[in-house]
Amino acid sequence: MYDLAIMWDWMAFAVRWLHVVTAIAWIGSSFYFVALDLGLKKVPHLPVGAHGEEWQVHGGGFYHIQKYLVAPENLPEHLVWFKWESYSTWLSGAAMLMIVYWVGAELFLIDPAKADLAVWQAILISAASLTIGWICYDFLCKSPLGERPTVLMLLLFVILVAMSWGYNQVFTGRAALLHLGAFTATIMTANVFFIIMPNQRVVVKDLQEGRTPDPKYGKIAKLRSTHNNYLTLPVIFLMLSNHYPLAFATEYNWIIASLIFLTGVTIRHYFNTMHATGKGPSWTWGATAVLFVLIAWLSTASTWDGDFDALEARELSPYEQRYASAAGFEEVSDIVLGRCSMCHAREPFWEGIRWAPKGVHLETPADIAREARQIYLQAGVSTAMPPANITHIEDAERTAIVNWFRVANDGRVANLMR
Repeated sequence: MYDLAIMWDWMAFAVRWLHVVTAIAWIGSSFYFVALDLGLKKVPHLPVGAHGEEWQVHGGGFYHIQKYLVAPENLPEHLVWFKWESYSTWLSGAAMLMIVYWVGAELFLIDPAKADLAVWQAILISAASLTIGWICYDFLCKSPLGERPTVLMLLLFVILVAMSWGYNQVFTGRAALLHLGAFTATIMTANVFFIIMPNQRVVVKDLQEGRTPDPKYGKIAKLRSTHNNYLTLPVIFLMLSNHYPLAFATEYNWIIASLIFLTGVTIRHYFNTMHATGKGPSWTWGATAVLFVLIAWLSTASTWDGDFDALEARELSPYEQRYASAAGFEEVSDIVLGRCSMCHAREPFWEGIRWAPKGVHLETPADIAREARQIYLQAGVSTAMPPANITHIEDAERTAIVNWFRVANDGRVANLMR
């Protein structure tokens, strides 16, 4: 039954893979249509209602594309809708959030040093917070500010900065950045589900029933689609950030996350302008570089007071206590301290490593107990750690790790998924 930990890890891998695949499909189609829209040319003899056309070549063939700002005179029989890419990305991402951060709340979501939350409280905050952004953003879009897109985007940025700070007050750094990405992605998918698709259905129904569609529906949908275009790249960064401790495990991680939204704007502005005019503004590259240098500097500009004695003395959580009290813990602690802690330390002393990989620290009993599942998977069941077995961990030591983890989980199968 203890192999449920392995099965759970493979399920997480499968859902993550699905999330990546669907995200590629959504982002690819989104970027394609923005580029197509900006590259349309107004030429003579376009059909009635057509705004522009474009000729493209791909895969050995030529494509002739025309766009109607409102709708064609007659609705074609075959109409392709682009919606499941967005829905599937959000649903698979929500599943990932539940698998990694809700089920593993004690390990990945809750930071007792910031907010001593019960698991159910942390999950409730996680779930409820994702809806706040959409409610505020949708209200702003439907207000008179909807006619002032630049001001609207600035207010959205203020909301994102506030949420970045807020998440960092209650969750681990890793969870804070991930949740900011999920918060933003929820706005993007809600745009598709609640605004873009319903507006398109209204236009289609009007055509089917012989009415002239109102152009306002297309205008509203275009505004939301443009917002999605500028938010995409920051969301990708935030989703990848959990692999880079310098992004999530530093004092100013919430400012780093906020600045990433500005780099998303500069990068997309370059490509959007290039698609529209044939040449992108060169200043955007300089602005992006400056922002990235500032982000890199912030990742090391820490004023944290690392009180190692306090870390060692702190009381273990029930989750940590289960592993720390299991038979074999002392032996495993010695193995981890001897084979792993030179890299996984708050101040690593392995040459060339300045920060613990993935922000994982393995110096104190609480550290080792907290990372029990990853130690089991990375250095017990598999030989992923140490890399290339550079510290020469022996087979008997790996067996000791496996036995300790299994003993700790005897009769506690439900907790293995943490």
